[in-house]
Amino acid sequence: MLRFKILASVVPLLAAAVFARAEIGSVSHPCIAFGDTSVELTSLFWTAGTHVAFTEDPAQATVRVQVTDNADAADFVLVDDPGSETDSCQAGPSRRLISIAAQPVDGGQVIYLSTDGPADYRIYVRSKTFSQREAAALIVGARGGHGHFQAASL
Repeated sequence: MLRFKILASVVPLLAAAVFARAEIGSVSHPCIAFGDTSVELTSLFWTAGTHVAFTEDPAQATVRVQVTDNADAADFVLVDDPGSETDSCQAGPSRRLISIAAQPVDGGQVIYLSTDGPADYRIYVRSKTFSQREAAALIVGARGGHGHFQAASL
């Protein structure tokens, strides 16, 4: 009887582990590569090393991201071709996982996303894969809200 109880308690844990592993490996999440580091959004909050949140109040923001309609005025341009698959995020030996939290997490960046300045970053996004929020989360999460970008790829 004791063996059956142990088996009955282990089976749900194994099923949960297989499900979580399958979701991590099979679900495609927005991802960009900076040099040897890939930065990927994850829906699994506990796996992320960096958490960002969004706010509608610029006074609560720790970083401001402006969405611009002019690629030349942007610090970061994200344009993809939905017909082509890219594996640039698989190439890097280092992977950083970013999650978008519903509420600010202690020490995490809080992003104010708008079409008006002033801004810490200006982004241009034309994508069928990435939303403007996802692009802002990846960029801020990759740099921690500080510094400038040299090059990144999808």
